[in-house]
Parts: sequence; structure tokens; C-alpha cells
Amino acid sequence: MIDRRLVEYFDWWMLSLTVIIAGIGLVVVYSAVTASADSHLAGLFSRQLIWYAAGMVLMIASFVVNYKVFERWGHLVYLFSILLLVAVIFFGKYVGGSKRWLVLGPFSVQPSEMVKLAVIIMLAKYYSRIVRTEGIRLREMIAPVVITIIPFGLIVRQPDLGTAGLVALIAASMTLYIKIERRTLIGLFTTGALSIPAVWVFLKGYQKQRILTFLNPERDPLGAGYHIIQSKIAIGSGMITGKGFLKGSQNTLEFLPEQHTDFIFSVLAEEWGFVGTIFTLMVFLLIVIWGLQIAQRSRDPFGTILAVGITSMIGLQVAINIGMVMGLMPVVGVTLPFISYGGSSVITMMIGVGLLLNVSMRRFMFEK
Repeated sequence: MIDRRLVEYFDWWMLSLTVIIAGIGLVVVYSAVTASADSHLAGLFSRQLIWYAAGMVLMIASFVVNYKVFERWGHLVYLFSILLLVAVIFFGKYVGGSKRWLVLGPFSVQPSEMVKLAVIIMLAKYYSRIVRTEGIRLREMIAPVVITIIPFGLIVRQPDLGTAGLVALIAASMTLYIKIERRTLIGLFTTGALSIPAVWVFLKGYQKQRILTFLNPERDPLGAGYHIIQSKIAIGSGMITGKGFLKGSQNTLEFLPEQHTDFIFSVLAEEWGFVGTIFTLMVFLLIVIWGLQIAQRSRDPFGTILAVGITSMIGLQVAINIGMVMGLMPVVGVTLPFISYGGSSVITMMIGVGLLLNVSMRRFMFEK
């Protein structure tokens, strides 16, 4: 029998915000794949509808089951995600020079998207058992580093530096939230700063090119800088109210690269202008604020840290994608949550929201 308090405590605000942003995403994806003259994009909107339907089912499953189950079996979820990343090495499909996809019948999945949730669950499980007021010590950082660096290394190998960096940033956000001893924090920041020159040496040529292009897009306007230049043109041409639905010239004339995935925010900005982009950003902001509110209201350490991790995943991904298409950050191939086309991204985000709803609706279990 269903506990009546689960219905009473159900978070309708978070669900409503998710439905709104998903609706915006479907409208923009429809425009990106329908208005474009690229015949290869035909049928992608129908697939996106299927992914959202699957995402809704998985979101419901994610909040129906008590989230403490994920704490109990978090190590198996993590291990399964690592096995999928290893499977990509042997059975993955190359797309655009990267080996990131596993083909499952008529669909392809990207395990690196889903591993973000696995890392969040595993870190939440670990941190919830050692968290204390004075902060965690250096030796207690060994396990979180190992938990993060294994998927990080496997994702970099694909190569997918954007998603790998996102996994590291999510882990860093969760770690800062639970508090680190001052000496440990200073040591970690110093080590990170000193390792930057070494990281540059190991970057691939195209990755270095992306960073140099970020610093000066005009240095190669017909090559590496083309994406950023066309994206800025699309965003700027939208002005206040935009050119209108299906009327964005950068999209219809195929000047925008990857207009249905990485650069979909440019399509939104061109067609709906400043008004549409501000509305979308406000919805994202409310999702992040409400996610942090869920974390604050939870009286269970695992639930709190889990909510912080999922909220940071959404917020960081929004910030990186929009910064990328506006030329404020290097192009790293990070999608815009709930809006960019892609089944793996949609399902990951919907499961994430399901877990947030789960923590929110079961907070009564820990109230005194």
C-alpha cells in the first residue's frame, strides 16, 4: 500500500519545471531538424520523442523506488557503468573521429553520459559515511580520487575531453560541498595548478586547436574558428524577440554546425531572441535553485549529497554549453540538458530529476 505522505510530499514544482524545459527542448529540436535542409536530420524529432517517452518511464521508476536502494547498490551501479565504458573500447562505434557509442539494435547509447550519475551515486555513498564538521582529511580523498579518475581516464581515451572534464567538475563540486580540511584543500589546488602545463603536453592536436581558437576565433575563420563565429552570428541576429519559429537563417541555410546537439542554444537564440533565451535560462536557474533546496531540506546525508551532485551536473552542463556557444569557453562537445538532441543525454537528465523527486518526496522519513 502506498504511503499517503509520498503523495503529500511529492515535488510538483520540480516536475513542472522539468516538463517546461522538456517542452522547450522538443520545440527547438523540431526547428533544428525540420527547418534545416540537411536530409540526414530527417526523423530525428520522432526519435527524440521516443527518448523522452523512455526517459519519463525511467524517471518514474527512479522516484518510485526508495533512493536508499541506490545507496545500498551504488557500487554495482558504478561497476556496471565502468564495464560499459570498457565495452566501448572493444565494441564501440566511431562517430566524428571519436569512439563513444555502443550500438543496441536501431539505437546508439553513449555510456559516458550515464556514468555521470554512477559517479554521483558512488561519491554520495562514500561521503555520506565520513562527512563531519571539520572536513575530510587528505587520506580520505584517496577513494574519491580513484572513483573519479577511472571513468575520467576511460572517457578521455575515447576521446571526449568535455564529458571527462564534466565528471571531474561534478566530483569537485560534491567534494567542496561536504568540506575539506584547509591544508588538504590548499594542497589539492596547488597540485592542480602545477599540473596544468603537463596536461597541455598530453592534449591531442585538435584539442589544443580548440583552446587556441577559443582565445582568438578569427585566427582561422574558415576552419576551427568557423563554429564559434557562426554561433555568435546566430545568437546576435536573434536580437530582442527573434526571427520566429522555423525562420532562423543560420539554421535553415546550414551555417550552424551541430545545430541539433552542441549548438542548439544558438538555434533557440536566433528564433526566439533575448526574450526566449532569458526565459529558458530562468527555468534552468529555478531548476538549480530548487535542486539545492531539495538538498537543504533533506535530513539524510546520502540524500543531501546525492541532490547536490545531480543539481551540480545540470547547472555545470548548462553553464559550459552556453559558455561554449557564446565563445566564452572552448568548444568541448557538452550538450544542453533537456534541450539538445540525444537519447543518452535525455535519459540521464530524466533519471537525475527522478532521483531529485525521490529525495524530496521521502524527506519526511528523516524528520523528527
